[in-house]
Amino acid sequence: MNGTSHQQAGPRTWLITGATSGIGRELTRQALENGEAVAAIARDTAPLHELTEIHGDRLLLVPADVRDEQAVREAVERTHSRFGRIDVVANNAGYGLFGAVEEASDTQARAVFDTNVFGVLNVLRATLPVLRSQRSGHVLQGSSVYGQSAHPGVGLLAATKYAVEGLSDALVAEVAPLGIKVTIIQPGMTATPFLSNLDVAAGLDDYDRTVREVQKGIGELPASAFSSAARIAEGIRTAVDSPNPPLRLALGTSGATGMRAALQARTADLDTWNRVTDAVDR
Repeated sequence: MNGTSHQQAGPRTWLITGATSGIGRELTRQALENGEAVAAIARDTAPLHELTEIHGDRLLLVPADVRDEQAVREAVERTHSRFGRIDVVANNAGYGLFGAVEEASDTQARAVFDTNVFGVLNVLRATLPVLRSQRSGHVLQGSSVYGQSAHPGVGLLAATKYAVEGLSDALVAEVAPLGIKVTIIQPGMTATPFLSNLDVAAGLDDYDRTVREVQKGIGELPASAFSSAARIAEGIRTAVDSPNPPLRLALGTSGATGMRAALQARTADLDTWNRVTDAVDR
């Protein structure tokens, strides 16, 4: 049994965190419209009640905060009890913190890690036993362009996404022999409530020419600069449908361009400083 994948006989069952808005809501809607089952997890699931009226028992609403490990475990138990399996885990819940690294308070920094990193771990610890017992499943790890790059004002947000990407790089090799796939989802700027829900650190004047200028620039971006959450969800579903999904899936050309530039800059540093690097081994 070890190393084999037992595919589901019938429509997939999704477990989606952060399911009430943005990309999570679109994933929920599209899965249901394609005849699939969804366990939608959020602190307040009321915004999804209308979908229950349309799709009935194929949608399970589970109020739970990903920061609460026991609540997440109970949500997964309810999902497995209702549907008998979990095929896709969309680890999507998260929010942003904007401000210079120095400006973010300890309380703000710990809070964003509690949701964006420790919340992700809570979901993994609760769902992976189910996927391991099935010897199948696909974990979608919610990252962003800030999982590979950063600019002034997003240091703490990027730190959480870098953390998710780092643990996912290890996770993919750990679970591959068990028939479980992992894909890191990396959207660029997206037309969701994410920006309006940002936590903002108290400002220091010395960062006006960097952090505040970036903040102003983001605020002045045209609507065309933001990708559609529906299109992003479609891209995610394409990866889930693939027999060989990528480890990383960039969604949106602007985000992909930024990540490519960041990767090229890292390679340039390696090449420029290779004599110093190599001298360590002599």
